[in-house]
Amino acid sequence: MSDNLARVFRPNGQDSWAQALPAARSHIEAVAPRAERRARPRIVYALTAGAGMAAIVITQLLLSVGISQGAYEISTLQASQVELGRTAESLSEDLVKVSSPQNLAANAAALGMVSNSTPAYLRLSDGAVLGAPVSATGTPADVRSGASGLVPNALLAGVPLVTDLPPAGAQGTGIGPAGTHGRSADARAAHAPAPAAPATPPSGLPSPSTR
Repeated sequence: MSDNLARVFRPNGQDSWAQALPAARSHIEAVAPRAERRARPRIVYALTAGAGMAAIVITQLLLSVGISQGAYEISTLQASQVELGRTAESLSEDLVKVSSPQNLAANAAALGMVSNSTPAYLRLSDGAVLGAPVSATGTPADVRSGASGLVPNALLAGVPLVTDLPPAGAQGTGIGPAGTHGRSADARAAHAPAPAAPATPPSGLPSPSTR
């Protein structure tokens, strides 16, 4: 009788719960403790961190090498610029020396030219000659020694005159025998037409016409 009462007063939901309990328990598995999960190594994270650090170090090294190479190139270019500036200054000084009036007068005297005490002038407006053109007389004066009355230029010491330079035909051209190129140039100059004389304006100085 107790068995029947127990069966009669048993709730109806207990049977379904008892049937679902084994199925729910079948999905339960053992889980490691939280401390053990934290201590478990992650090889992927370690490899990623190592690769990132290596990439940063390699990039820094490459940047350092590039910056150092650029600094060396800049230093070399600056040294070359300074050397070229010194060469340009030296050439400018040489140009100023050979452009001086003393050097021009010395080269003219070396070519046999004599200074004329009675110069004559040509007026461009009408082509008239002012003054009495008379041929100069005397001997060429040594300008560099100061015998001509001009102030000598001490910077011209050691500068050769135009008569001391080797002739242009003495330098080899590399084309044919020596002197062939020079003779052909002389022949072309002999057959070249003479330049026409400039026209003299009727009156006044020549000036450009504007419209």
